[in-house]
Amino acid sequence: MRADAERSTARILEAAEAVLAVHAGASLERIADEAGLARATVHRRFASRQALLDALVEQLNQRYARALEQARVATAPPVAALEHVSEIVFELKITHPFVIGLDAEQSPEVRAGIELLFARLRHAGEITASGSDWCRAVYLSLMTEVHLLPDDAPDLVAAGSRAALLTKAVLGALRLAGPPCSTRNDDRHSG
Repeated sequence: MRADAERSTARILEAAEAVLAVHAGASLERIADEAGLARATVHRRFASRQALLDALVEQLNQRYARALEQARVATAPPVAALEHVSEIVFELKITHPFVIGLDAEQSPEVRAGIELLFARLRHAGEITASGSDWCRAVYLSLMTEVHLLPDDAPDLVAAGSRAALLTKAVLGALRLAGPPCSTRNDDRHSG
């Protein structure tokens, strides 16, 4: 019985990914139809639409954690790890657009892996920015911009891949820049 429940849950999550990528407001009933399951089965596994979305976010966090593990952020050369993580995340952006678009909070495990990666980049002298939140924000912002580039964009073609371009851009941005200094801006406007 437990194996059947796990298979049903996996089918529901897979169907939800597919349906919600096309129709973000799709009902649990529509997802049940896509999964080939009775509506009652979906409602038994997920009491609400929000419970289903939470399960999709948890699944995404597990994928991010596996990406960090596959990239060997703790042991690989940090620049290579950054590029490898980026390759995997770009693949997730293509294969799981709805869940990526939820902009949900990263799990503590994922945040710790990203912080470790940026700490190792800092220790290796590849970046100088010290704020973990700032580094993560720059990385995610640049990832969005690189993802949106057309395939024939000159910088993308020159870099050879989205992951390579993102790595180069992140290192460049975080080598010279730190978090914006609000006191400087406040001083300029207060005088």
